[in-house]
Amino acid sequence: FGVTYTTVERTPLKGAIRAVGTVAAQTQLQWDCVARIDGYIHELRISSPGDSVSKGQVLMDIYSPDLLATQNEFLDLIRMRDAALKSGSPVAEQNARRLIASARERMRQWDVSEAQIDALALSREASQYMALACPVDGIVASIPARQGKRVSAGDPLVSVVGLSAVWVWADFYQEEIPVLKTGAAVSITTSAYPGAAFPAKIALVDPFINEATRTSRVRIDVANADLRLRPDMYVDVELQLDQGEGLTVPVGAVLPTGRHNVVFVDKGEGRLEPRFIELGRKYGDRYAVTRGLSEKERIVSSANFLVDAESKVQGALKSW
Repeated sequence: FGVTYTTVERTPLKGAIRAVGTVAAQTQLQWDCVARIDGYIHELRISSPGDSVSKGQVLMDIYSPDLLATQNEFLDLIRMRDAALKSGSPVAEQNARRLIASARERMRQWDVSEAQIDALALSREASQYMALACPVDGIVASIPARQGKRVSAGDPLVSVVGLSAVWVWADFYQEEIPVLKTGAAVSITTSAYPGAAFPAKIALVDPFINEATRTSRVRIDVANADLRLRPDMYVDVELQLDQGEGLTVPVGAVLPTGRHNVVFVDKGEGRLEPRFIELGRKYGDRYAVTRGLSEKERIVSSANFLVDAESKVQGALKSW
């Protein structure tokens, strides 16, 4: 029959599991700039989606009658405070300071920065337009705003996404879940950059299983300072496994019968004994054996289907 044999050995339990992943922007690095006050967009300072912007960069100028009125009120209160200081009236000075703090807080709620408010107090001249500054470093994702457009509080103006670090969402099969550990190192590769690998770590294993694919999503944190990984890009994920040592047998030595896995043990003098075994994870071309075999036992490594057919193993197992 061409039967060959092998010996049950204790070998390193090393291998790898692979999955396909999708790049996504990190939630913490996404920022939607919205209008905090009613007004009109006077001038856009950015051109199009894809523009790089930095924290503090002016995105647009907004004209708002309410803001202009509040600035003038703020300046009047400063003059009132100064007059109270000159007249030596502590009560008037205290009231003026309280009202100044209230006007300052109102402007802060309208996205006027502390630096802009301090500049207003120093110049003593109200600005007709409010400069809306970018709150983070990133890339412009969308610009719903248009020059001359009227905006109301809550209207979206600009969406900015930081890509200095990204997430990769990968799907792993349910039998692979036990080896997915938070903090485990993985390697990210993509066809866009052949030969390049991006080191990363598992940040989260989703506790919910997708009922259609029977997979669990894993979130992987990846540094992306050079912006090579882009949202919605497909990538390959590889997790190296190292489970120490254990008993293993070649994949070809195992005969699956449905409910059980069977190997044929060499009992000498041409006799073969069918034996049920329990298998662990597959490591390359070998299975880890958790029960049923001992180290150095000799088993059939090929032609076991012919052995099964010749010996009518199903009948033999029923009486065994």
